[in-house]
This record gives sequence, structure tokens and C-alpha cells, in this order.
Amino acid sequence: MEKEKTQAELLSEKLTLKKEHFSKAMSDEEIAKADAFCEGYKTFLSEAKTERECVDYIIAEAEKNGFVPFVKGEKYNAGDKVYYNNRGKSIILAVMGKKGVTEGAKIVASHIDSPRLDLKPTPLYEDGEMAYFKTHYYGGIKKYQWTAIPLALHGVMIKADGTSVKVSVGEKADEPKFVITDLLPHLGKEQGTRTLSDGIRGEELNILIGSRPFKADSGSELVKLNILSMLNEKYGIVEKDFISAELELVPALPVSDIGFDRSMIGAYGHDDRVCAYPAYKAVLDSDVPEHTILAVLSDKEEIGSDGNTGLNSAYMKYFICDLAKMDGIDGRDALSKSECLSADVNACFDPTFPSVHDKYNCCTLNHGAVITKYTGSRGKSGTSDASAEFVGKVRRILDAGNVSWQIGELGKVDEGGGGTVAMYIANLNVDVVDLGVPVLSMHAPYEVVSKFDVYSTYRACFEFYKS
Repeated sequence: MEKEKTQAELLSEKLTLKKEHFSKAMSDEEIAKADAFCEGYKTFLSEAKTERECVDYIIAEAEKNGFVPFVKGEKYNAGDKVYYNNRGKSIILAVMGKKGVTEGAKIVASHIDSPRLDLKPTPLYEDGEMAYFKTHYYGGIKKYQWTAIPLALHGVMIKADGTSVKVSVGEKADEPKFVITDLLPHLGKEQGTRTLSDGIRGEELNILIGSRPFKADSGSELVKLNILSMLNEKYGIVEKDFISAELELVPALPVSDIGFDRSMIGAYGHDDRVCAYPAYKAVLDSDVPEHTILAVLSDKEEIGSDGNTGLNSAYMKYFICDLAKMDGIDGRDALSKSECLSADVNACFDPTFPSVHDKYNCCTLNHGAVITKYTGSRGKSGTSDASAEFVGKVRRILDAGNVSWQIGELGKVDEGGGGTVAMYIANLNVDVVDLGVPVLSMHAPYEVVSKFDVYSTYRACFEFYKS
């Protein structure tokens, strides 16, 4: 016989905030849906490791679902599906709503760049009869994590005649990998006295790419020459073409389920493709909306969102202004009435390192999508700090859609902090709040997320578009 609850227990259920693991609320059928959704996400992660590859992948998926390139000045009707490709490195997907943007748009904005190693403009050199690439790291990384792991080379090179050459080496099983070597422990005494952040320095992140010399009787730097000869044969390039190139080294590690229960995903690039994928999938899966809906998938967030493919530029603003003109209203009016989820990740509570978290205000694995009211550093520097009214509205949307969600902060107040694209969208007079997936080992070459949290973020985006 079930014990009758006390008055205190009943009052506690009514008044107190309780964080619950998803398994207490989800059926086996819903868990199966989450797992199935994440199979598509795993494919996306495997095939789109750079921002350019993400754009190509998303365009292909969008066109399969009836999306066509946006044409400025053309008249669109409710249900029409368009995309805007910004220089091959950021993209907007839009489905026209019954009300257009007369009452604002529903926007989910994410980013598709991730921390990595970029090649310097003149990267190729030889030393000790071995050939190397010099790199310049991109975004916030722990440099020591990038040594002694297999790396793949991705990117594009623009030759002297203006033709473009795509490069991808190291992802397939039969392709060579690249690596940054590290000292053996036996000779690492001096290195061991360095601080952890200085254990590997930026100028030591050199990529080993070859060791066999060009077959010639004489000459200097024959290993380098041999590499150039191979690159010229395969891609038709010369050393000067590196100057007009965007080449990135990323981990050549497979996307994998994590744990005996397969409840998690381990991969490079969760930050922030783990939010970009739910954002664009929710657009693809939406019916004709009341308000025009947009998935804005941007570049350059990891280095401050500057540049003409980042959200500190005007490309999203101009796109919405074009939609507003079509509806016969001012662009600023459409922006001022718009609402946005800045879909970005948060630092998941890690019980191995509990001291950096405020246990009362951190996000937890398997508790659903996390709302982050503000990010920034210490005294909320560099954040938009969403209004109580808009956070309240998002709460109601998620609760009405039976979406699992939680609230979280990015670590203790004085531990550090970080930023998202939210403040750049807020600067356009758009209501915005961060919502996304808790991540373990964020910015590492191999990050971990919960399948349930990924699916919850997709459902959050979907319900937001419907609202």
C-alpha cells in the first residue's frame, strides 16, 4: 500500500525546483526516438568537420527537402523554402510564414566553426630531414591535448589562376594521417617544469607530414621538395598557393557511441554543431509556420564572431531586411519584433572537477536542453543577459511542448567564462536567450554529449519555431 504523502512533501512538490533525470519522464519509445535522431547527427559530424563542409552538407540536405537559393526582390509565399549561402562559410535556412515577418521572425542561431589548427600562410618547411607544417591555433584550446593524436587536413586552396581546389586528407581508413610529436617522458624534465597551459607552446604545434627525400643526386630540403612534388601532382599547386588557402587540421578520430549503454556520443566538433544540427533539422521538419522561421548557422564564433561570415557582421540583418521589404515593412521593425534562441553549448557538470561549478546553477548530463540566461566573464562582461519576460516565454513554450530542459551557468562567477552569438543578435534589438546542449571536455579534440540532451535541443527548436 502506497504511503500517504506528508504536508511537507506535498508542499515541496508544489514549490521547490527539482532537477530530474530524463529516464523518470521518458518512455522507451521516446528514448528510441532520441537514439534514432542522433544517428543522423553522427553522420553529420563525420562528414562535416569544417564550416565549409557544414554549409555544403546542409545545402545538399536542404535541397532534398525543397529549399532553393534565396533571390532578393522575389515575392515568396507562406511555406516557400529558401536558403542564403554566405560565402560558403555560413548559411541561413528560412521557411516563409503565414504572417511573413510582419510580427517578427523566429530565429535559431548557431555556429558551425570549432576550435582547430589553421596552417600559417607559408607553412611548409624542412628540419632534421623531416617535413612539417607550421600552424596557428584557432579558438580556445588546451594546446597539449593536440599532440600525439591523428589529425586530418581539410580546406580549400585558390591557385594563381583563381581556380579552387578542395583538400581532404586523413579521414578515410586508407588515407595517411598527420601528427604533432611530443617529448618522451624520459627527456621531458624541462617540459615537466612548465605550467600546464605552457606545456606545449603555440610554435611547437608543428605537423609532421613526411620524411622521404625527393629522388635526386643533390640538393637541399629534398624532403620538402618531395612533399611539394606530391602536392603538385595531386592538386596542381605550388608552394605560393598556400598563401591563398584556408587549410585546417582537425582530429582524425571517428564519431563513436560512449559507454556500455551507448547513451553518449564522443566526437570532435560538438561545440557547436551539436546545436547547429538540431536547429536546421527543426526547420526541415517544420510545417508552414505562422511566422517566418530561420536557422542561422554562422562562422567565426570561436574567435569573436568578427568577419563577414560571423554574426558580428550584417549578413543576417540584411537578410531579414530583405524579407521585411517584401512584406512592406521596415527592416528595423521586423528585427525589433523578432525572437531568437542562440543555440550554443554549456559546460556540463563534471564530477571529476567539481570545484569550478556552482552545483546549484550548473547543467547536468541527461537533464535536457539547457537555458543559459547569460554567459560572459565574471561581472557578466560580454553577454546580452536575457530579460525575465523572454526567459519566461521560452519556459512556457518548452513546458507546453513537454520538452525536457534545465537552467545553467557557465561555471563559478570568478572561474572565467565565455561568450556566444547572443549579444550580437541582441544588439539588433532582438529578444534572445541561449539554449543548447551540455558538453563534457568542451573544446577538446574529443568532446562528449548525451543523446537525450541532443534530442531535447531539437525538440526545443521545433517547438520554438511553432510558437
